[in-house]
Amino acid sequence: MSIDYRAEIERLKRELPVTVVAHYYQRDEVFEMADVTGDSLELARKCQADENPWVVFCGVGFMGQSVKVIAPEKRVLMPKIACCAMARMIDSSYYDETVEAIEKGGVSREELLPITYINSDATVKAKVGKMGGLVCTSSNAVKIIEKGMESGKKILFVPDRCLGQNVANMMGLKSCVVGEEGCDPKAADVLCFNGFCSVHQLFTVDDVNFYRRKYPDIKIAVHPECDPSVVQAADFVGSTSQLIKYVNALDPEQKVAVGTEYNLVHRMREKNTYVLSSTKPECPTMNETTLEDLYRALKSIEEGTPLNEIHVDEETVHYARLALERMLEIR
Repeated sequence: MSIDYRAEIERLKRELPVTVVAHYYQRDEVFEMADVTGDSLELARKCQADENPWVVFCGVGFMGQSVKVIAPEKRVLMPKIACCAMARMIDSSYYDETVEAIEKGGVSREELLPITYINSDATVKAKVGKMGGLVCTSSNAVKIIEKGMESGKKILFVPDRCLGQNVANMMGLKSCVVGEEGCDPKAADVLCFNGFCSVHQLFTVDDVNFYRRKYPDIKIAVHPECDPSVVQAADFVGSTSQLIKYVNALDPEQKVAVGTEYNLVHRMREKNTYVLSSTKPECPTMNETTLEDLYRALKSIEEGTPLNEIHVDEETVHYARLALERMLEIR
């Protein structure tokens, strides 16, 4: 007998003390079943404020971890423990190796202030927290790095080299990617780990030029995880939430091409909104979660056998939370 997943999910949400949350990049059928939607840190904070003890998080692994860091008392399940490709590029050992490489380049650990993008594993956030560093998001990265520069230290930015370089360019700072030829730690203000978002790497200056030739008055709006060359060619650069706000505020007749994940772009206003790519920029890990997965996660709560529960040890929670709290203290 086939299961009506939508009906069963709705029943389970009514009968269980659970909140279903979904990131903007989730596929439509999952996104539509969520009680709360948003960007990664925004979702974690909404979960913290929610009264339900159970959270079913439709997203990628570091997002479920963020809920446990901010609200350790919550029971967090993930329908699929999909791993963000960027977050997977760095772990605590790679972090240590990066610091050692910088020290070999003539800059001591004590001269570094680490900042980690929210798109990172909890163990990396904890390493950053232990070194006195902070977390940032794509919407507040400029503000966080500005504050960090007040320390007089060099910024170690992990894991997204593009976000780090783009913010440095916006602020007139010198940046380089650790390990790349020509990177001199002593000469740079911002030292970037060599990580990236595979989806946002799909967007190119050729894509920008194509749309500008086709529609001379078009606006180009991109996420700061895009390559610096694309960001420099854009009219607007912003986080997921900022892109939504920007596009929705445009005159309906104004054409805009958006450089971010497909599932988000196609939910924006339908008229005169284009995806800035000749291919479909879908995040494979964000698209792993299905309605059946969501149903099974909720059903596991009902049956008392929680599926894919997220656990973060106390020490990691402590130091990762310190890094998050330092960010939240900055207004």
